[in-house]
Amino acid sequence: MAHSHDHGQHQHGTNNKKALGWSLVIISIYMVAEVVGGIYTNSLALLSDAGHMFSDAAALSLSYLAMKFGEKQATLTKTFGYKRFEILAAFLNGITLVVISLYIFFEAFRRFSNPPEIISSGMLIIATIGLIVNIIAALILMKGDRKENLNIRSAFLHVIGDMMGSVGAIIAALLIMFFGWSIADPIASIIVAILIIISGWRVTKDSYHILMEGAPTNVDVHEIKEAFLGMDQVVAIHDLHVWSITSGFPALSCHLIVEPQANHDLILKEANQILQNQFNIEHTTIQIDKKDSSCMEKILYH
Repeated sequence: MAHSHDHGQHQHGTNNKKALGWSLVIISIYMVAEVVGGIYTNSLALLSDAGHMFSDAAALSLSYLAMKFGEKQATLTKTFGYKRFEILAAFLNGITLVVISLYIFFEAFRRFSNPPEIISSGMLIIATIGLIVNIIAALILMKGDRKENLNIRSAFLHVIGDMMGSVGAIIAALLIMFFGWSIADPIASIIVAILIIISGWRVTKDSYHILMEGAPTNVDVHEIKEAFLGMDQVVAIHDLHVWSITSGFPALSCHLIVEPQANHDLILKEANQILQNQFNIEHTTIQIDKKDSSCMEKILYH
């Protein structure tokens, strides 16, 4: 019987952490300013955009904390370290975003029947500054490794989405200023609320899937099974499990049944190469059992 424990290490560059850190500071500060401005101008669109910026700040915080916590060493009581912190926080963040968006919908529909007076000039100034802030944050994140780092890419997409919310608030302010269309404010807020609820639902669904130890969405378990069964001297596979420790950190465990004369070390080496090269899975636990062992009695896959 042989075992393989191949632990992939997630290394995050200094540039990525700096990009996330500065973007988080800029967006968080302006989020507070936008809440104050939304209350002052009585603009639901600005408050909605502030809610969207809250989702950005939460996403950036999670990404930054995931990098920091991921650096902590595993212990005997937390054998995977603190990598799951990101998922737990993401789940709570997703639920919060859904609740925020539902409140925005409620308030927007209430304003349709009784549009309040809005200080359009102040709304325009604040929304324009918000757009500039998001552009700066996007430029900072572009200095990070968006191609390879999932956290940086996710944060960048959040900021791009918030730029759309700022554009919507600017358009609504212009329509109110020049045409007196106060209804443009709740319409813009509903558009932003839709963006928020989509983001919130995705985050909640994806984090729930990981917490339930579901197979990563980008991994086809059937293809892994077929790849293993295509190896020489491998006759069966059972107890195949594929799950995620955290986002972008898949793990696998299984038992491979091999011919009695098979070379266990070569089988392990080939199996790990298949997982790394074809499926990008590096954290593995593979047990080798001979064909005539008692393990054959509990084979789940044929």
